[in-house]
Amino acid sequence: MSEGREGNSAYGHKAFKRSRSHFADRITADARDGWPVEAGRYRLVVSRACPWASRALVARRLLGLEDALSLAVADPVQDDRSWRFTLDPDGRDPVLGIRFLSEAYDKRETGYPGGVSVPAVVDVPSGKLVTNDFQQITLDLATEWTALHRPGAPELYPKDRRDEIDTVMAEVYQDVNNGVYRAGFATGQREYEEACTGVFRRLELLADRLAGQRYLVGDTITEADIRLFTTLVRFDPVYHGHFKCNRWKLAENPMLWAYARDLFQTPGFGDTVDFDHIKRHYYEVHTGINPTGIVPLGPDLSGWLTPHHREELGGRPFGDGTAPGPVRTGEEIPPRGRP
Repeated sequence: MSEGREGNSAYGHKAFKRSRSHFADRITADARDGWPVEAGRYRLVVSRACPWASRALVARRLLGLEDALSLAVADPVQDDRSWRFTLDPDGRDPVLGIRFLSEAYDKRETGYPGGVSVPAVVDVPSGKLVTNDFQQITLDLATEWTALHRPGAPELYPKDRRDEIDTVMAEVYQDVNNGVYRAGFATGQREYEEACTGVFRRLELLADRLAGQRYLVGDTITEADIRLFTTLVRFDPVYHGHFKCNRWKLAENPMLWAYARDLFQTPGFGDTVDFDHIKRHYYEVHTGINPTGIVPLGPDLSGWLTPHHREELGGRPFGDGTAPGPVRTGEEIPPRGRP
């Protein structure tokens, strides 16, 4: 999720186009881009409001990388200067020592004109941004950081399933992950209707797919599930109303609602979700769509913890692995942000 240099008020006033990640260096086991996998060297910067950053939060938890890759959580309400660390004492990230994520971008490329986006991985010794490639970061956590995975970490991107996972993820990205934004930031009726129609057409196809299997690909959780979940968990709180994706609510689709609750109740998913951050970001920041900045009281979140019965389809959530342990101290979601 990007914070553009032209300010928050631009949202909803120009045609939406998802920017490509400008900084696409990879952190790999062989350090081919000059960035070796190394415990403690890098800091993952996220907003719990952002679906793209939330992918990295889920993957980090499932793989047990909390000790190897430290976490910085930005304020969900950024200003026109960029994502800010006002949740930390003195408004500075305690490890990087910066007030705004843009400072790490500027250390990497002075005068960079593009948006400042999360997730971002920053090199702690130099303070420079390494990558903001939201599509690749989680795949590399799953495949390049294996030496630092916890015992029992699941295979989120198994080699024998990658073609199918890639196909599903591409469809989900185009029509759902990105589709809700194209609908929400549309500047014309036809543009909105085409995007919104595409969102629900794909959701209905995904519901059909999930009718006979617990997860999107195979019988275990994969990267594909992570990418769909981070949009579904935001659907009723923000996309249904704020982005006008309102043909039906997630809670009105029995199949997708049960699937989303199944994942939410799985360690590593719901325990990374902060509904307070999600709602405040979208409704307060997107002033081009919601000029009053009023944050709605609903929806009722208690349903996320109700039985889903998806276990009746079988499946092994973590494959041959195990569930992640308790949430690391200091990374818990405050009561206000939980169901």
